[in-house]
Amino acid sequence: MTGTAVPSPDASADGVAGPSPGRGGRAVPDPVRADPVRADPVRVGTGRPAQRRGVVARAGRDLRYLIGGLPLCVVAFVVAIAGFAAGVSTIVVWIGLPILLFTLRAARGLATVERRSTEAVLGRPLPPHHYREPTGRGLRRMLRSLAEPQSWRDLLHAVVGFPLRLTCFIVAVVWTAVALGSTLYVTWQWALPYDAEFSGFYGIVAGQASRLIDVAITTAGGIVLLLLLPVVLRVLVIARAAVARGLLTNQSAALRARTTQLAASRRAAVAAEAQTLRRLERDIHDGPQQRLVRLTMDLEAVTRRLDDDPDRARSLVAEALEQSREALTELRALSRGIAPPILADRGLGPALAAAAARCPVEVSLDVDLPADGRLPGEVENAAYFVVTESLTNVAKHSAASHCAVTVRLDGERVLVQVLDDGVGGAHLGKGHGLAGLADRLSAVDGMLDVDSPPGGPTVLTADIPLVGDEGE
Repeated sequence: MTGTAVPSPDASADGVAGPSPGRGGRAVPDPVRADPVRADPVRVGTGRPAQRRGVVARAGRDLRYLIGGLPLCVVAFVVAIAGFAAGVSTIVVWIGLPILLFTLRAARGLATVERRSTEAVLGRPLPPHHYREPTGRGLRRMLRSLAEPQSWRDLLHAVVGFPLRLTCFIVAVVWTAVALGSTLYVTWQWALPYDAEFSGFYGIVAGQASRLIDVAITTAGGIVLLLLLPVVLRVLVIARAAVARGLLTNQSAALRARTTQLAASRRAAVAAEAQTLRRLERDIHDGPQQRLVRLTMDLEAVTRRLDDDPDRARSLVAEALEQSREALTELRALSRGIAPPILADRGLGPALAAAAARCPVEVSLDVDLPADGRLPGEVENAAYFVVTESLTNVAKHSAASHCAVTVRLDGERVLVQVLDDGVGGAHLGKGHGLAGLADRLSAVDGMLDVDSPPGGPTVLTADIPLVGDEGE
């Protein structure tokens, strides 16, 4: 619903029947209401003609993969051998270090191309890989980059993969050429000399020349080779992909890195929860608790003056009622900061509309979500608190006159952007509110980015996955 106003919190649902929500809030067609007329072509398309087209299409992809890999493997082999030799031979004069770094970086880029092309031809992703991020500065960072094991595996793949990919290229090209040439032999055999010295395959075997029999045997052999071509190409693809899987992936290192990331996310979530509880305790102590203490004192005064000074008692009762109303208002505000009922009942769009209406700064809201507007609960909570915390910071610190909030679904992720025209200077430094917001997002595998130069504007962007990596 991009470009349309978000319904107000009091607006009612339209109740129109439609597709049922799937995972991540996306609409899934209702199978009960499927059109039976449209199902017939699908059944026809899954027969033998469609299977043959699928085999031919896959053979074409395999052939492109095997032939197109030759230029890449030549470049990778030359870069690997030349760069490694030049780097090692000049390392004593320190020139070799940047040469080796450049070589490893080039091998890493070529390995990325190989991974993507292999995943495309296989139709499924390869196991994960992981590069350790170098730390430090200067020489220390350079040495740690050289100590990255996956980069050396990429370099080894460039060397080891060269003869294999060259062999795959030769076999694929020769088999395809012979299969096509033999199958179409009848169309070009007339151009060949046919005498005692050249009498074709049949003449060599049987000792007598027969052009017709020779054409028939050659064509039959070509058809057999052509029928076997998809199998041969697939075997070559699997062989090349096996080398890529063995050298260009490091699942154990990727899992260790993921474990470390999850542990850090858990610590960040615990810290964010503790900070939220401390802030809640402080807000209750400074707000509703003080008003309830004042209410108790007023009621005690009423009981003492009810008989001898009824007028004063009535004024104290009025003050007590005002204190109770203000305490109730503050408790409602605190409850909205914990788990707003409108978010659970109505979804993210109406909840954000209510939050924008409460903000003292003018807010324009653009929410582009599925038709039912519902996302997984943890995603809605994270997106809601990103917006509400950002609006709170805008109202308190930015001196902005206008704020724009955008929420949209981008594939399997929710992107939240809050832009204001304030003074800028916001950052994710430890001890600031945005740092706690980043910790909250890390608990759901989300990321927070803040661009806030001095003088503004400030752009806060949150990237929240619909499903965490551990759940995929």
